[in-house]
Amino acid sequence: FRPGIRAFHTNADLMLVAFVAGVLVEGFTTLIAKSFNLTGRVAHTKRRLQQNNRQLMEIFYPGGLERDGDGWKLSTRVRFVHCRIRALLARSEVWDREAWGTPISAAHLGLAISVFSKRLLDFSKKVGATYGRDEETSVMAVWRYAGYLMGIPESILYRDAEEAEAVYTVGFMCEPPAGQDSVDMANALIRAIPSVADISDPVEAKKTIALAYRLSRALIGPARARQFRYPWKPTLGALAIFSAKQRAQRILKDTQLVRSDNFTQLLKISVYDEDGLSYKLPDSVRASQSSEW
Repeated sequence: FRPGIRAFHTNADLMLVAFVAGVLVEGFTTLIAKSFNLTGRVAHTKRRLQQNNRQLMEIFYPGGLERDGDGWKLSTRVRFVHCRIRALLARSEVWDREAWGTPISAAHLGLAISVFSKRLLDFSKKVGATYGRDEETSVMAVWRYAGYLMGIPESILYRDAEEAEAVYTVGFMCEPPAGQDSVDMANALIRAIPSVADISDPVEAKKTIALAYRLSRALIGPARARQFRYPWKPTLGALAIFSAKQRAQRILKDTQLVRSDNFTQLLKISVYDEDGLSYKLPDSVRASQSSEW
């Protein structure tokens, strides 16, 4: 995992941009979005985004995927959470199993982990990240093991980048068109970015959201952006300009300083509860009626 960990901490800021504006958004084109929306968890988008950032940071922390590492624990916790939500939805009248299948199914998770890994590399390179071949292979390996811990059966867990690309290509072909649930989740993610980044100034928050929409549209493409009913933003040159600015900043900074700054940024936008890592689980299908977890 070492080459991937090194690459992550060098490119963490760009991988975060790709993760939020591209990977997570694209992941919600599937029926996974329905389970989040029906349970009312769209109202907790900020905390969910912080939890995603925390897991991303921990699985790429040195030793994070060892048995006592927080990356191992958080990935296993995700497995428990998904299991509990499946059970809650199975006993609830809000989920139409005949029409929608199993909520948060292994198939959807297999698709999601392929997006989290391969698309993360693809999207982050578009915003300026650079990787060696061994680093790309290692990033894929980190996500593969995290996916295994999250409960994805090995039979549908990708083995390499080529297979991951095949999984999400076929997977998206099998999904119905993105519906209102996907629209709600995708836009909630984008609009949560200023609060996660602790941007309180209304003018600056508006600018941040506008940039996020522009980059997201450029990453996922105009067809998906229309599905998500994104506000129209010009994307001509958006990725090239953003990428050029990031590379210019890196030229002026020492690599170790870049890694240090990236790690500090990750800490600021991740969720760390005072009681430490919790294994509390939701106890109601409705987020508004569930105990805090």
